[in-house]
Amino acid sequence: MLGADYEAIRLTLDEDAEGEVVATLVRRPCPGSRKAVLYIHGFVDYFFQTHLADFYVERGYSFYALDLRKYGRSLLDHQTPNFAHSMSDYFPEIDEAARLIRAENDTLLVNGHSTGGLVAALWADRVRGRGVVDGLFLNSPFLELNVPAGARRTLGPVVRALAMGRPKMAIPAGVSTAYVRSIHRDHDGEWDFDLAWKPAEGFGVRLGWLSAIIKAQRQVKAGLDIDVPVLVMASTTTVRGRNGDFSTGDGVLNADDIARWSTRLGRHVTCVRVENGLHDLVLSAAPVRAKVFDELERWLTAYL
Repeated sequence: MLGADYEAIRLTLDEDAEGEVVATLVRRPCPGSRKAVLYIHGFVDYFFQTHLADFYVERGYSFYALDLRKYGRSLLDHQTPNFAHSMSDYFPEIDEAARLIRAENDTLLVNGHSTGGLVAALWADRVRGRGVVDGLFLNSPFLELNVPAGARRTLGPVVRALAMGRPKMAIPAGVSTAYVRSIHRDHDGEWDFDLAWKPAEGFGVRLGWLSAIIKAQRQVKAGLDIDVPVLVMASTTTVRGRNGDFSTGDGVLNADDIARWSTRLGRHVTCVRVENGLHDLVLSAAPVRAKVFDELERWLTAYL
C-alpha cells in the first residue's frame, strides 16, 4: 500500500471472545541505523502518515508503525471495529513490536497519537525500569474527555454501570465528521487515506470502550511514573462546535486539558503548544507542521 520502502509484518495474538486477533507492524528501515521509532495511531485511525516516517528516517531512525488489533490493516471481518475492553488489551502487540524492534536497535522512541498516546503512556509506565523504551513523544494524547467538567463527574459511574451489561452498545457520540473532512483531500484537506478504515462518521463509540478510556484517564490523573523523557505536544486552540474552523485548532480534544494532565505522566515532561495545530499535529498546514517537526527535532537532539 505504501510502496517499496515499506513492509508489513502480521503479528498473531491470542484469540479473544470474537475469535482470531492480529496486529500489523509496518516497517521502513534506515540502513545502518541502531535507532528506531514505533508509531501508535489513535481512535478510528491507522498508519498512513508517510511524511512522518520520512522525517524520522532522514534523521537516522528506522520507522515502525503498529496498526493495533481491530484497526486498519488488522481489522478482520468478524471483529467489532476499534473495540477494546481495556487499554491494556493492546499491550501484547506493543510488547511484541518492542521485542522485534529491540532485537535490531539500541534506542527506541515511542510516538503515540491521541488514543495511541494514552495507550503508549500507560504501556511506558508499565515497562519502566526494564530499559525497553528510551523516550516518548505524544501527539495530542487523549488524557481527558472533551466534555464539560460537570458531565465528566457523572458520566464515569453511569458508563461503567451500563458497560457491565452492554459493553458493545453504541452511544450517540463520536468523532466529528467535520474533522476528517477537514484533512481528507476529497474534501477540504490535503491528505489521502482509506475512508473504510478511517471513515468520517467513525465506527460508533461503544460503552465498553468508553468505560475503558475513562478508567485509563483516571490512572493518568492519579499520576504515572514514566522513567524516560516525555514530549507532549498539543494545539494552543480547541475548536468547538460543528461549524468551527477546523483548520485553526484541535477539533477533537480539549487542548488545554492535554497540557494540564501532561504533568502527571512522569518526572521529565516537556509540553509544547502549537499555534494553529490540528488534532493530529503532523497533519496541520505546512508552516504549522514545520514548527512541529522543528520542536520534535530539537527535543530528539537534546534527549535521545
